[in-house]
Amino acid sequence: MNSADLLEAKAASSQPSANAKVRWKPNVTVAALIERDGRFLLVEEDTSDGLLLNNPAGHLDPGESPLQGVIRETLEETTCQFTPEGFLGLYMSRFRRTRTGEDITYLRLAFFGSVSEPDPALELDEGIVRAVWMTADEIRACPERHRSPLVLECLESYLAGQRHPLDILTVHESVFTAPSHHRAA
Repeated sequence: MNSADLLEAKAASSQPSANAKVRWKPNVTVAALIERDGRFLLVEEDTSDGLLLNNPAGHLDPGESPLQGVIRETLEETTCQFTPEGFLGLYMSRFRRTRTGEDITYLRLAFFGSVSEPDPALELDEGIVRAVWMTADEIRACPERHRSPLVLECLESYLAGQRHPLDILTVHESVFTAPSHHRAA
């Protein structure tokens, strides 16, 4: 989309706020894109919309960096230790929850890397049915089973060769300490 298209789409999607003092905050998530021998690691999740496929992903927790978050989420959802090798990109999506009608925007920081073998001493996170390796064609063939359109967006970015070094991200030390009274940057 070019800039004019983006502005037009924004104007069409904007809705006047019922309470102008409410501040919009997207849900920040981290995700891992993991390829091994031409297959990609996904997780099958039991959701209110049925069994859906997703990258190992989840919300960034307070006090952790995006790298720490993606390592934690991948371990929780696959029982595999994730080693980030690079930053794939920053992705944004919006949808309305089927159950509640809530309008939600996600801001996803996606990383690519490799994983260890599953740790048999660990259990999958609640709601995760299994980890599954799929080819790109298998993933493309079932978009209705994707938890988010970002599953396919991340895959296509990766296959197109999109790669960024991990040091493109900077995390200030204040993330790991109690808040001070300094001005926000």
